[in-house]
Amino acid sequence: MTQEQRKAAFKHLGNYLQNPDEHLKTLISNAHYSNAWFTPEETRKAINGISHMLNAEDLDTWMDDVKNQQGNFTPKKIGLVLAGNIPMVGFHDILSVMASGHIALIKSSSQDKDLIPHLVNKLIEFEPEFKNQINFIERLEGFDAVIATGSNNTSRYFEYYFGKVPHIIRKNRNSIAVLTGEETRDELHLLGHDVFDFFGMGCRNISKVFVPNDYDFTTFFESVETYKNIVNHNKYCNNYEYNKSIYLINREKHFDNGFLLVKKDERLASPLAVLYYEEYDKLESAEALILLHSEQIQCIVSKSKLNVSNQQVGFGESQKPKLWDYADGVNTIEFLLSL
Repeated sequence: MTQEQRKAAFKHLGNYLQNPDEHLKTLISNAHYSNAWFTPEETRKAINGISHMLNAEDLDTWMDDVKNQQGNFTPKKIGLVLAGNIPMVGFHDILSVMASGHIALIKSSSQDKDLIPHLVNKLIEFEPEFKNQINFIERLEGFDAVIATGSNNTSRYFEYYFGKVPHIIRKNRNSIAVLTGEETRDELHLLGHDVFDFFGMGCRNISKVFVPNDYDFTTFFESVETYKNIVNHNKYCNNYEYNKSIYLINREKHFDNGFLLVKKDERLASPLAVLYYEEYDKLESAEALILLHSEQIQCIVSKSKLNVSNQQVGFGESQKPKLWDYADGVNTIEFLLSL
């Protein structure tokens, strides 16, 4: 199969996701039966994110880069262990394996068992030769390399089980925002997407903000008020109420707008329905803290150009990665083409 065939199929899929058929609409409506967090609204956001990623211009750029790196090689069997925290979160890994010409052995998450197979089947429909590159499996074996995504706990198991073959093993990461106090209400409203999309469960969701000393959160709270319906989701509400009760019982200082708790904390990873913040006296001190924890940070949202190595995006853009915005900063294509 040529790269042009692959690229054409990816473009077809992008167009299809912009105009879903009744089958896909049904899968979107029913996804919450397998995973209560996969509401129709959040699942549509994930679909739109993938369709945004598969735009023709970006595919041309990305696939040309793949072609330029590609040499003569024998296709390898790549084991893929997919996460299930947000809808179709492992699709980019599948796409990378298909683009590189390798064979994907896919171990789907039980939390996301219908949407990704449907997207893969559509790709096979658009380009039947893809059928030889895709296998969904219950038990991962016979692999030449592995890309596995999980928690810090499961990563230890992955390291033990897959350590003898080439691998990418992803652990927990979080994303942050750096505010200067000069953000507009529109920018802070867009930041709400970075905080609340997918209920804050993705590694690209903002779990902590760095703010200037004595920052006033009033404008931020007013700007994100339109996201208040998130608390109507039972599981999110349970987390909000639980964390709120803990802070009240322990008399821990925090801000509360009725659907989000904001608490001063040096840690990066905040509990669900909680946003941590940390103050800085000058931007350079915030950059120093970011550099100290850079290996735990997926991306950074800010209007300031920061002197850090992590991927930086604009407000409302954290959940709209490009094809070349590789998780954990590890170039999946380079890894696959080096095998």
